[in-house]
Amino acid sequence: MASIHIETTGNGPDLVMLHGWAMHSGVWDGVVESLSQRFRLHQVDLPGHGASRDCALDSLDQMTEVIADRLPGRYSVCGWSLGGQVAIRLALQAPERVQQLVLVASTPCFVRRADWPWGMEDSTLTLFMENLARDYTQTLNRFLTLQVSGSEDQARVLAWLRKSILRGQPPTPATLQAGLKILQTSDLRAELNQVSQPVLLIHGRNDVITPAGAADWMQQHLPRARLVLFPHCGHAPFLSFPEQFVSCFDAL
Repeated sequence: MASIHIETTGNGPDLVMLHGWAMHSGVWDGVVESLSQRFRLHQVDLPGHGASRDCALDSLDQMTEVIADRLPGRYSVCGWSLGGQVAIRLALQAPERVQQLVLVASTPCFVRRADWPWGMEDSTLTLFMENLARDYTQTLNRFLTLQVSGSEDQARVLAWLRKSILRGQPPTPATLQAGLKILQTSDLRAELNQVSQPVLLIHGRNDVITPAGAADWMQQHLPRARLVLFPHCGHAPFLSFPEQFVSCFDAL
């Protein structure tokens, strides 16, 4: 297996940055300069993504284990969307190493279930998987459009996301399908109350991928959680409101 790519910059306490499905570590570029003045950032390309393109993407646990081997001895972790689930897994697998978590537009369960109304329809993710084989580019564009839905500056954020994807080598359809399968099957709700670290939840009120109700639920079930809701914001608060996003880290 090829190694995980991590770009390290800045000075201060170690902060690991984990991007979401189909993206790469460059998605954080808009906030790196500010955050790197206060933290030593470790921008990870998840397995199968970015410069970690040749790494296998098999399961959430496997992804977490591969990443954990490359991280500092003690660190805080910021995870966006799928990256948030990896962050939760890191905190559960090695609580002595993870100091704090920042979960950005994340959720313990991406798929709507009978007892979980704050998710996407299972059929929607299945359709994404099927469409990736038919039209890779159009399917990615559809997902990017969902990410900016509900943002007051949809056109700007969508253009930034498209530009960000083009800056790196895009993941293969097989990697994206494997990632969607993880989103479709992972459910961390039963384990969430075992997360003992302080958790900062940052969420867009108008998020249609991980609805804000999921963040409210996490705040109630995480022992030490604080929630910051951004109004007029979709699935990428660090792109819609970068300055306000960075200011949330003052409490870390």
